[in-house]
Amino acid sequence: MRKALIIGLDYYKNISPLTGCVNDAYSVKSVLERNSNGTINFSTKIRVATNNSNALTRRQLKDLTTELFKDDSEVALFYFSGHGYVEKSGGFLITSDCNEGDDGFPLSELLLLANDSPSRNKIIILDCCHAGFVGKISGFEDKSILSEGITILTASSETQYAHEENGSGVFTTLLVDALNGSASNLVGDITPGSLYAHIDQSLGPWEQRPIFKTNVKSFISLRTVQPPISLSELKEIVTLFPSKSEPFQLNPTFEPTEKTCIPENAEKFALLQKLNRVNLVVPVDEEHMYFAAINSKSCQLTILGEHYWNLVKKDRI
Repeated sequence: MRKALIIGLDYYKNISPLTGCVNDAYSVKSVLERNSNGTINFSTKIRVATNNSNALTRRQLKDLTTELFKDDSEVALFYFSGHGYVEKSGGFLITSDCNEGDDGFPLSELLLLANDSPSRNKIIILDCCHAGFVGKISGFEDKSILSEGITILTASSETQYAHEENGSGVFTTLLVDALNGSASNLVGDITPGSLYAHIDQSLGPWEQRPIFKTNVKSFISLRTVQPPISLSELKEIVTLFPSKSEPFQLNPTFEPTEKTCIPENAEKFALLQKLNRVNLVVPVDEEHMYFAAINSKSCQLTILGEHYWNLVKKDRI
């Protein structure tokens, strides 16, 4: 069982409204509900606030969060887009009924519910200002307390604002892009670590900085997408390269346009070219695989290729 609670708050009774949080919430819901092949991924519950009729109170947010984390689900994912507030005494998620920042839902309570949850994997994703505070004991200490299985990903540090651009949060735009496949590995898995890597690389040093905190033994896949190369083809890497350090010798019989082409070699060369396109194999002393074959050069595994060679060899994939 994989559950996701998705919150997007544009409406606030007593403080300035926002404009992109509801759209962001629906975008996250859409990408999380199913994998790219249409299979069910997360069972989602979404709450958005656009006006007074669907305003979300602090009590309601706490109840929804309690419900999310109470079960022993495989994954319990919490996403929040809205106003955030921080002071020395703590950080807060500001709900529609708040008058001041410190009357919001405390990040300490959010973390307590996650820490005490029997769920095997707890994911907290916050797209709000000062979200990097989550996990800290207080504003006076630079320590975070995370129980095993918790991962936190936030749009900004505790001193930064989370920015919007073109009607959506910069962070969530990158998050959705990553979940759509930009952060997948070669077997199509998207993990919390790869999400952070994608977002971190996309934001420069002068922009808001995402924060990543985790206490896990291994990352879980949050979504699967169509991999750039099939698993059966990927596993052929250990057949083509019996030793990961030994180059694969080529010659003109591998190139299908040559009269001397041998069909069996052409099949191997086609697979080598696929491995080349995903940066697992490179030609030696030539710019392109074609010239490596024509000029009887070789090709070899890249560092990434050696990594996947090891995974296949050890039956890790």
